Amino acid sequence: MASEDIAKLAETLAKTQVAGGQLSFKGKGLKLNTAEDAKDVIKEIEEFDGLEALRLEGNTVGVEAARVIAKALEKKSELKRCHWSDMFTGRLRSEIPPALISLGEGLITAGAQLVELDLSDNAFGPDGVRGFEALLKSPACFTLQELKLNNCGMGIGGGKILAAALTECHRKSSAQGKPLALKVFVAGRNRLENDGATALAEAFGIIGTLEEVHMPQNGINHPGVTALAQAFAINPLLRVINLNDNTFTEKGGVAMA
Repeated sequence: MASEDIAKLAETLAKTQVAGGQLSFKGKGLKLNTAEDAKDVIKEIEEFDGLEALRLEGNTVGVEAARVIAKALEKKSELKRCHWSDMFTGRLRSEIPPALISLGEGLITAGAQLVELDLSDNAFGPDGVRGFEALLKSPACFTLQELKLNNCGMGIGGGKILAAALTECHRKSSAQGKPLALKVFVAGRNRLENDGATALAEAFGIIGTLEEVHMPQNGINHPGVTALAQAFAINPLLRVINLNDNTFTEKGGVAMA
């Protein structure tokens, strides 16, 4: 390959904008604390026509920066995919819920109809689920197909909040004639245990459209496994089940079989 071609290729790869309506800041290691810190990100969001996917992985976003980014998102009604894993590195846990609330409000105001929401690897704990609870219950998530919350430390409490939010989303979307049709659910390494898993199982049974469920390493024993098995039985499209590193015992194994 000629040196000019290599230079052109490097320039193309370096561009933040990617084909398919995607704007990516993935892995840039940006430390966005203030509105001033976020000005370049905001400018790119505002100037990106037809924004369908926003990647913020591998950066750290504070409360004030999240607020102004959310403001920029208010005009992005075409946004469908939020790749927002690992974007609160080094933040206090108390900073994450208000940041998520702001971003969610931006999406709701925009009238976005999300297909994918990925908040994995953000150690927000049970309180963090409150940060996107309103978003999950809003019309912005009536179209949601993929929800990824791997390694977030939700715990039992967070699992229950999440289950209630998904159930409410299904109820509200059904009332509008198009029920939530979630296909992919990922929530490994969240310490959900039996009670969290059982609450989610109830939501899964109501939703009924799941194709993939990944919930490894959650400290789930046979009562939780049994509840999940019963829910899986009424999701006829389910083809991938990942419950690695949970404790089935014979009772759970029989239920899953």
